[in-house]
Amino acid sequence: MVAAAAALAAADPPPAMPQAAGVGGSTARRDFYWLRSFLAGGIAGCCAKTTVAPLDRVKVLLQAHNRHYKHLGVFSALCAVPRKEGYLGLYKGNGAMMIRIFPYGAIQFMAFERYKMLITTKLGISGHVHRLMAGSLAGVSFFTFGTLKSVGLSYAPTLLGRPSSDNPNVLVLKTHINLLCGGVAGAIAQTISYPFDVTRRRMQLGTVLPEFEKCLTMRETMKYVYGHHGIRKGLYRGLSLNYIRCIPSQAVAFTTYELMKQFFHLN
Repeated sequence: MVAAAAALAAADPPPAMPQAAGVGGSTARRDFYWLRSFLAGGIAGCCAKTTVAPLDRVKVLLQAHNRHYKHLGVFSALCAVPRKEGYLGLYKGNGAMMIRIFPYGAIQFMAFERYKMLITTKLGISGHVHRLMAGSLAGVSFFTFGTLKSVGLSYAPTLLGRPSSDNPNVLVLKTHINLLCGGVAGAIAQTISYPFDVTRRRMQLGTVLPEFEKCLTMRETMKYVYGHHGIRKGLYRGLSLNYIRCIPSQAVAFTTYELMKQFFHLN
């Protein structure tokens, strides 16, 4: 987030919107542009996190071995929490999560847009390459979603797209296509990065692992997991549960952001 914020501060201001009447109109427009962009990303992040809040709540209960739910699985716990705590029990702690996720989501989405602009204007790189570079800096799923969106609007604009409500000259994906592309982007990103996540978590647990299982480097850890447990039960263990959380979360995040861009006149 610090790197993203630094890039945002160093970037040239966005193209000025038509100047408003009165003194300081241009500056006010520029300030409001950043505010609208910040709000769009923050709202998208909050909506995405709220979508999977019940799964996060259940995950925490199971990880903490809560005496009421430790004997249950994920889906049975999802049914048990509302019976014991009411449906709001599935969203316990979500308010505090929103305070954390709002600035994170705002900066992440803003960073991706600014990185794309910087790479295009400063380096003269465009197309899939500049999306890959910007996505690598802001988050592995931005590249996938941007590519799916670009390809879809290029080859089937009438079928998949529609004019943006805030700028008829800009094509945007239809809402259900946005959801699909966001979900696919999240799934692909998770599939690619999951072995590294498994490796990272295993290294973090190094102090409680038996001596013969301890590994000092990422390469050693990944090699150990693969050698002893294989791909499906080792490097990708638990991926299906991650899909259940990630796919709807990313689908809602990208769809909400695209809608907020239109609502706040960012296109």
